[in-house]
Amino acid sequence: MFNKLLCRSKTLLGVALLSLSSLALVPNAASAADQEPQVAWQKIAAGAMVLDVRTPEEFAEGHLANAVNIPFEQVAAEFAKHGIAKDAPVVLYCRSGRRSSIATEALVAAGYTQTYNGGGYQTLADAQPKTE
Repeated sequence: MFNKLLCRSKTLLGVALLSLSSLALVPNAASAADQEPQVAWQKIAAGAMVLDVRTPEEFAEGHLANAVNIPFEQVAAEFAKHGIAKDAPVVLYCRSGRRSSIATEALVAAGYTQTYNGGGYQTLADAQPKTE
């Protein structure tokens, strides 16, 4: 009985390791934990859509220039509804990066390939490149 359990445990471990190693082979898969302000600004400068996933009230209190507001729970449905291309570059942000992480994961699950979690609004605003 013990040998059967040990064999089964080794098999399950092997399957888990195989699954994890296959994730490393997926190119350009967005990470919900991206959150590098400089990278976010580079993507924005290159033409990425800026998506604020906070509430409309938070958005009204202040947001990044040219940002579109879609609350995080509605992002995937709204992108599909408006026919946003699956390869459209988009930088998402919220207050702290948690909701933008959830929204990024939802978009990736829906097949969007150029998403970037920019993190928190204030962090991005503070890191905004100065124009001369």
